[in-house]
Amino acid sequence: MSKSEKHIVLKTENLSIGYQTKKQQTIIASSINLSVEKGKFIALLGKNGIGKSTLLRTLSKVQKPLEGSIKINQKELSTYTNQELSTSLSLVLTERLPLSQLTVFELIALGRQPYTNWIDKLSPNDLKKILWAIEETEITHLKDKRFYELSDGQLQRVLIARALAQDTEIIILDEPTAHLDIHHTFKVFSLLKKLVEKTGKTIIISTHEINLAIQLADEFILLTEKEIHSGTSKELINQNAFEKLFPKELISFNKTLEQFIIKKN
Repeated sequence: MSKSEKHIVLKTENLSIGYQTKKQQTIIASSINLSVEKGKFIALLGKNGIGKSTLLRTLSKVQKPLEGSIKINQKELSTYTNQELSTSLSLVLTERLPLSQLTVFELIALGRQPYTNWIDKLSPNDLKKILWAIEETEITHLKDKRFYELSDGQLQRVLIARALAQDTEIIILDEPTAHLDIHHTFKVFSLLKKLVEKTGKTIIISTHEINLAIQLADEFILLTEKEIHSGTSKELINQNAFEKLFPKELISFNKTLEQFIIKKN
């Protein structure tokens, strides 16, 4: 089955991303043409400063594209109201949360704001979605804790649960394992993989955990200095695309192992 016959939930055409000021335009990447299929776990890879966060912010309407179009379910992103978008796409950023007395349950319940009435009263369906998200992320034992009492690994699962409670077709996460040790990094990746398989949602993450992503993600978006590649690991290996991610002096991509390895002197 070709991609044109599949359910494409996110599509970009000739997209340019970057920053616009009154005096000048700074283009970070251009000619971005992506088709993201429903129910896939997508890893966005690239070196620091290449534009991963900028691309995710642009795809989620946090910042405007410089050129081109973005469509979610064949509808132009620019025509979505914030309310409409919040029922189609949820976003998990790496920024620290402001101090408050919110419990884990209350923090996750914020994911239902797009659906609650003007007095923010939770309906039986809202409660059902919240409890489902807590169960799926395996944090029932944390639900009555204050969120500031959590470890980084626990908090990341809570933020994923909040996005899950929001019940959007697309979930975007910017560096969800940035502050985690290898054990909790693997647990987050495994959780996201499980959620994609179980719920059919599309999850897009940016990450520096490239070898782990190659093992668990379904498809990849690679940002390099000169071009952008997308596809499965096998497709990108055949295109020698992974080799273009980093300078070859220190690390290289081993096609047999399907992993990056450190070069020995």
